[in-house]
Amino acid sequence: MNWQAWIAVLVTGSVLCVLAFVPRLGTDLVLVGALLILTLTGVLTAEEALAGFSNPGLITIAALFVIAAAVRNSGGVDLVVDRILGRPKGQRSALLRLMLPVTLISGLLNNTPVVAAMIPAVSQWTRRLRLPASGFMIPLSYASILGGTLTLIGTSTNLVVNGQYQSITGKSGFALFDISLLGLANAAAGILFVVLFAPRLLRPRQTPSQAFADKRSFTVEVAVAADGPLPGKTILAAGLRQLESIYLAEIERQGSIITAVGPEQVLMGGDRLVFVGETEAIVDVLRINGLVPAVGDEPVLARDAPERMLMEAVIASSCEVIGKTIRAGRFRDRYGCVVLAVARNGQHIRGRLSSIILEAGDVVLMEGRPTAYNRLRESRDFLLISRLDHELPDHSKATTAWLILAAVVALAAFDVLSMFNAALLGAALALVLRCISAAEARRSLDLPVLVTIGASFALGKALETSGAAETLAHGLVAVAGNDPYLLLLLTYLAVMVLTELITNTAAAMLSLPIVLAVAASAGLNDVPYVMAVMMAASASFATPIGYQCNLMVYGPGGYRFTDFFRIGIPMNLLCCTVTVTVAPLLWPLTRL
Repeated sequence: MNWQAWIAVLVTGSVLCVLAFVPRLGTDLVLVGALLILTLTGVLTAEEALAGFSNPGLITIAALFVIAAAVRNSGGVDLVVDRILGRPKGQRSALLRLMLPVTLISGLLNNTPVVAAMIPAVSQWTRRLRLPASGFMIPLSYASILGGTLTLIGTSTNLVVNGQYQSITGKSGFALFDISLLGLANAAAGILFVVLFAPRLLRPRQTPSQAFADKRSFTVEVAVAADGPLPGKTILAAGLRQLESIYLAEIERQGSIITAVGPEQVLMGGDRLVFVGETEAIVDVLRINGLVPAVGDEPVLARDAPERMLMEAVIASSCEVIGKTIRAGRFRDRYGCVVLAVARNGQHIRGRLSSIILEAGDVVLMEGRPTAYNRLRESRDFLLISRLDHELPDHSKATTAWLILAAVVALAAFDVLSMFNAALLGAALALVLRCISAAEARRSLDLPVLVTIGASFALGKALETSGAAETLAHGLVAVAGNDPYLLLLLTYLAVMVLTELITNTAAAMLSLPIVLAVAASAGLNDVPYVMAVMMAASASFATPIGYQCNLMVYGPGGYRFTDFFRIGIPMNLLCCTVTVTVAPLLWPLTRL
């Protein structure tokens, strides 16, 4: 290999190591760093490095994000699912009722908004059925993953692979339903497996909603004596800012609520102070001269107040406060919210709240002003933000949003318009017909995902143009002995393992140039191998970190890593078997 190929291989290896072992850096930042190195070393020109950001596939994904958000925000997913879920008898019947519609919807919409819209609906549905939510959250994620393999637009990874395939080979790429038969075979096998075995493999777990059921169990209230020394003093001067095991969350004053209390807030006689933390610390609080027990009236936290909003959020793997305590991460200053409680593996974490070190997948119960809710929805530090007052969407535009999506699919399927033009037209119609506001459309554009996709094209280009992909391909062909079936199996297994360690998009983009070089070196038809890449990149079932949908249900389901291992490893092997068996039946492995 020449020096450019060595640099491409070293950068690729470094990217894999950083993404696998330092996920907090974020895939987008890591791949942009790789892009910078490749341009500075001269492996790629600036035009080659930035070509991914002008790829039609990337713009198509952005437009589909807007359409998916329009369907979700208009309550389109709720509208369909509410009419289908019903009241099944038994867990297996309920699993089938859940997975079939979610799989079909995910074939047309990006997985993430589907799961985000479904989590609160499934939580409420399982409570009504008196079944454990932990028996349905992983199946919900798996159904969305399987649905993503049904069409080219089912997941952004499929579109990215298609775009890179067009860029490398110069071919026209794949049509909307080219992957559908292979996807249907995997979806049918996967749904059957989950319906039959999930009731045995998924143990009942306590969910955060249950752990947070009695919100008064982790709050205490005191009152400011009108004739004491505290009225007129700030929170800081009164000594209420740096308490050891408890901290001030909100103040009730003359019927109104002051949330996310700052250190300069001035106390008044008759104020009711709500503290969060260890309830045993109330004795220490009452030792402060001027504070007395709060008696009478309904507890402050139990009252509805327009100034306050209670929210549950799942912490994303890229969140800036991961690995820090709530206090060290300056949670209140950063997000404008007060953390009332933290749940991990479905268990409310007891003890000193400010000293809890946050982890990806934790569910935090927060209180803040209504403006904080909108700000948190735009933040990429949280995967899921749920209001606890069960805000209902406006369903008046749901049918219109679904019709727009159906039109996009029809225009692309019958080659009236390219997928690129159809998606842009659909996004424009969603805005013009007010299925989504301009602000909501901007929020729907997942910038880290789009940057990851654009930058990952550069790494794939470096592997291809430097000759590194061809060299690695020759080595793989030598190991497999030119056996096309063994090469197909090795392709699937390699991408599957990468997907569990890093993100699915990055795994696909790094693998595709090598896979295409393998097919060219062995004189094989590249189509079944590219399809194997698409399928394996989506087949992330064994860990909550390989696929964002898994991490989204990790907290709300109260799961542990072992829950994903127990059901996910068999799912991975099942999809591998189905793909390696069915793909050669649909596309010849050798060139005709």
